[in-house]
Amino acid sequence: MRPRTLDEVIGQRHLLGPGTPLRRLVESEAPMSLFLWGPPGTGKTTLAYVVSNVTKRRFVEVSAVSAGVKDVRTAIENARRELGMTGRQTVLFVDEVHRFNKAQQDALLPAVENRWVTFIGATTENPFFSVISPLLSRSLLLTLESLTDDDVGAVLDRAVADERGLDGAVTLRPEAREQLVRLAGGDARRSLTYLEAAALLADDVTVEVVEKAVDKAAVRYDRQGDQHYDVISAFIKSMRGSDADAALHYLARMVEAGEDPRFIARRIVVFASEDVGMADPTALQVAVAAAQAVDFIGLPEGRINLAQAVIHCALAPKSNAVVKAIGAAQADVRAGHIGQVPPHLRDAHYPGAKKLGHGEAYRYPHDFDHGVVRQDYAPEELRDRRYYEPTTHGAEAPVAERWGKLRAFLRGER
Repeated sequence: MRPRTLDEVIGQRHLLGPGTPLRRLVESEAPMSLFLWGPPGTGKTTLAYVVSNVTKRRFVEVSAVSAGVKDVRTAIENARRELGMTGRQTVLFVDEVHRFNKAQQDALLPAVENRWVTFIGATTENPFFSVISPLLSRSLLLTLESLTDDDVGAVLDRAVADERGLDGAVTLRPEAREQLVRLAGGDARRSLTYLEAAALLADDVTVEVVEKAVDKAAVRYDRQGDQHYDVISAFIKSMRGSDADAALHYLARMVEAGEDPRFIARRIVVFASEDVGMADPTALQVAVAAAQAVDFIGLPEGRINLAQAVIHCALAPKSNAVVKAIGAAQADVRAGHIGQVPPHLRDAHYPGAKKLGHGEAYRYPHDFDHGVVRQDYAPEELRDRRYYEPTTHGAEAPVAERWGKLRAFLRGER
């Protein structure tokens, strides 16, 4: 079922259109080095095969999951021997190349630099984080996108009709086709796997047949890859945007994919202070309680505690004044704006402290009306610095009013 030419490849039009770098490289038949980065089932292996087929080069596949440095060097040496004896070039395809360690990737460098092979590496993870710079800088990076529903539908139609597929031996009902497209989630390989499973059960593939063949849609989510960071990013941003429904969707995706619930809980606790803060101080209490509950009871019941915390944080008034305040204070410290602790605030409990003037003239706030007394608290050079600038959102509004009065009083402005 693999396409034999670039024109037969479904999807990835941004890479395969007229004048694109990949098409020019293939048509020129020059040695090349490529990295194909994209989600599973988007055609990385297919493109490598097509490049080999169109340019009439040997196709040698190495799996980074099982191959070692010796296997890589053997494949390269065989390619050099073939090039020297017959003049025929080799496409060396390394699947899951991000799984190679530095030594294994280093072993590829001479072949890439000397163009002994056409190297194509496939990865589902960001190559800027997983591939050594010398190898990446010598290669063209192409980013593949998830297939659209129309693309997946076209793949299914071809599989049903093509002689290399089911050759018209089964009938795929429109409703069943629609369900297979939905279950595939942009993954062509998954759609074909599900179609094949359904075709083994019946010649007339209906929705009921698909349901028997496929339990449920596999959640596209790699706890160590880009999807991990993309989903948690969308999760946080949905809560920040006060969209409880969207936040619950991403929570469900993480739970169904087997994400560590403690990781999710930690992110909610951070969010409660970073994005809600004093606008609803109870958000932190709820988040911490959810984290403790998850640690105590685990999954699956812990998902309910997480969901409650997510809904609370998503619907709470929002304020980032807390994170901005500590960020501004840290920026001053890093810039060297530190200053001396005022003498009257220094520790006066050890022998000899009074001789140094430590603690002298300290005014105990509880001895004064309202528990507040005017005296210098910050180092002299930071006396006029303003870090906490509260919003007027939710519970922070009265806090802002009180802090405004306190600040003015403490600094002698009233």
